[in-house]
Amino acid sequence: MKVAVYSGSFNPLHIGHKAIIRFLTEKAGFDQVYLVVTPQNPFKDAHSLPAGQDRFDAAVEAVSRHPELKVVLQDIELKMLPPQYTIRTLDALHEREPQNEFTLVIGADNLANFMGWRFHERILLEYGVVVFPRKGYHRGHDRARLLKENPDYRITLLDAPLVNISSTEIRKGLEEGRDMSKWLM
Repeated sequence: MKVAVYSGSFNPLHIGHKAIIRFLTEKAGFDQVYLVVTPQNPFKDAHSLPAGQDRFDAAVEAVSRHPELKVVLQDIELKMLPPQYTIRTLDALHEREPQNEFTLVIGADNLANFMGWRFHERILLEYGVVVFPRKGYHRGHDRARLLKENPDYRITLLDAPLVNISSTEIRKGLEEGRDMSKWLM
């Protein structure tokens, strides 16, 4: 089975995440999406993030409202000892389910900084990435830069619509007292 591994803070899950999940299973050829709630992104401030288990519980509730989605929530990183590097997660999933083919899902913002990820070479050679567009990022340029490092890297740019909402914008709206419910998953 082809599984897209979509990890993130998901603080909160929103309609943009739902659109990406749908695109992966309906247009990009994946059988299922594993939504991995991360306890702490090493590139983000730890103090601004609710506890991983709280975000996981909120994700369970959000996903339960959309039984049509081919998505399985994974708390694998919540059970791992830190640091929760993506390569460790992918390796653990592969060890647990060797019959499945895992590919990492990232946004163009992450592709721009991918050389800074721990063991990025192994991720790109052994698992590969599929990359969604993000406003202000040029995926083609970043892909070309990485392929200069190694032409065998597996980097697929998805021809997906641009998602124009972010968890940061939703949190800001909520802090300002605005009704953000139409954006939540």
